[in-house]
Amino acid sequence: MAFDGITVSSIVKELNDTIVGGKINKIAQPEADELMITVKNNRTVYRLLISASASLPLIYLTENNKPGPMTAPNFCMLLRKHIGSARILSVTQPGHERILIFDLEHLNELGDLCRKKLIVEIMGKHSNIIFCQEDLTIIDSIKHISANMSSVREVLPGRTWFIPQTQEKENPLTISEDKFYQFVCCKPMPAAKAIYTSLTGFSPLMAEEICTRAGIDGGFSINALEETARIHLYHTFRRMTEDIIEGSFTPNIVYCGDEPLEFAAFPLTQYQEQRCEFFSSISSVLETYYAMKNRITRIRQKSADLRRIVNTALERNVKKYELQKKQQKDTEKKEKYRVYGELLNTYGYGLEPGAKSLEALNYYTNEMITIPLDTRLTAAENAKKYFERYSKLKRTEEALNELLIETKADIEHLESVSTALDIALDEADLVQVKEELIEYGYIRRKGPAGKKQKITSHPFHYLSSDGFDIYVGKNNYQNEELSFKFASGGDWWFHSKGQPGSHVIVKTNGKELPDSTFEEAARLAAYYSKGRQSPKVEIDYTRKKNLRKPNGSKPGFVVYYTNYSMVAVPDIHGIKEAKDF
Repeated sequence: MAFDGITVSSIVKELNDTIVGGKINKIAQPEADELMITVKNNRTVYRLLISASASLPLIYLTENNKPGPMTAPNFCMLLRKHIGSARILSVTQPGHERILIFDLEHLNELGDLCRKKLIVEIMGKHSNIIFCQEDLTIIDSIKHISANMSSVREVLPGRTWFIPQTQEKENPLTISEDKFYQFVCCKPMPAAKAIYTSLTGFSPLMAEEICTRAGIDGGFSINALEETARIHLYHTFRRMTEDIIEGSFTPNIVYCGDEPLEFAAFPLTQYQEQRCEFFSSISSVLETYYAMKNRITRIRQKSADLRRIVNTALERNVKKYELQKKQQKDTEKKEKYRVYGELLNTYGYGLEPGAKSLEALNYYTNEMITIPLDTRLTAAENAKKYFERYSKLKRTEEALNELLIETKADIEHLESVSTALDIALDEADLVQVKEELIEYGYIRRKGPAGKKQKITSHPFHYLSSDGFDIYVGKNNYQNEELSFKFASGGDWWFHSKGQPGSHVIVKTNGKELPDSTFEEAARLAAYYSKGRQSPKVEIDYTRKKNLRKPNGSKPGFVVYYTNYSMVAVPDIHGIKEAKDF
């Protein structure tokens, strides 16, 4: 994730191709540190989102509108007064910095032609949107920075705007070959670090990318490189800067599974193992990447309490299961006590009073054994005591066998709930999971007794490459619904073998399924399972008519005795998702 100078260069190229020459039609300020500017150009309406948020500064073109408040903030009113109908002359990036300068032309109150500059600084917590005169005198800014807040630069009306030089860096677009060797290659630090600490607008990600393309380990000290390696590194770097100057960008997002991992304006060869999706514009990349990141972050935050409850209950049940298994192992000695009792009844008639033990032949194994005795008891009383121990351990074993089955079922149920939380995409999906936890006593219901929350979540719906409908349950309730109410007897059912996961139903409509649909359904079952991070997952599949649900079992639990198996890769890229259920 690198909103660096290269990304800004790509945005500048896109803006020059779209909104330059256009006329500002509307200015809104949806948030305290955000602008939405609507531009009309060549009979097309563009919306430019500019955010100076300290946590997530952004600038990109979007089709989604964000309306402003009923009463516009002062900064928004100022911009409307001066440049509410201005023409955009150019968008530039000074010195490959994370800065965009919009040169604007407008008419003042007297009808004279005037020029202004809107400067956008994408610099993390120091991000700002600054409105200036043509001579860079600040008119106002979305954030006021006084001397008390920054010793480097004041951003206040009347001050002159300038780029603060806080680091000794060279412009990568103008640096000469000799200067590159002297300024970058002589530093006693890793090659990637030497690049991003020496050159403006290069992030650690893109510095590592240059090293990868040059066949150099980014962690290897750059001043220890051989001369041929340095020359190759420079020419690799120069090819990238030439693409920046020419505007030859290839916006893309690299995914880990379905989760966006990184974005960049150039292909990231360092992630050859990961799936990469290319886009027509950097704006599409930024909007898609941050929307997906925000959705994943938001759902993880909302599910945090549920995860904590599930994990706590799961840990408690796992400990209980281990203790029960240990207790069960202790009951294995019960047969020894039964044999002791039988041998005492057989051979104990000649036992002397006060004897500490009895040597006897075990007629089950034809071996001599020593039976410990309580000296205060007779042989018959010792035999009775051993039979009582045997009976007690036998009853304990029978009870533990039932408890082990119950505890194992609870563990499997909680693991399936944990998998459902991993699958959940929005708050509606969490509601159904929470209802399940309430039903089984893990959460106490709040509010009016017996009142359930409204369920709006539905299973995933995919279309196979051959046109067959495939449905995937997001949680145990949906799995139950799909397998025993929605599916017909001839439909096919898929599930990961021996681990929690979604029930996958393929509607056949009386037709035979082609091999490609079997393979796609298995991939979906593998992806929506606990083994989604594994390279391969074993999948069981059978006809729906072969499924059985034991009485009293938890939702989503099934048994089957006739099935086929196959191995699938948990990758659903290329399987078309339908939007309706």
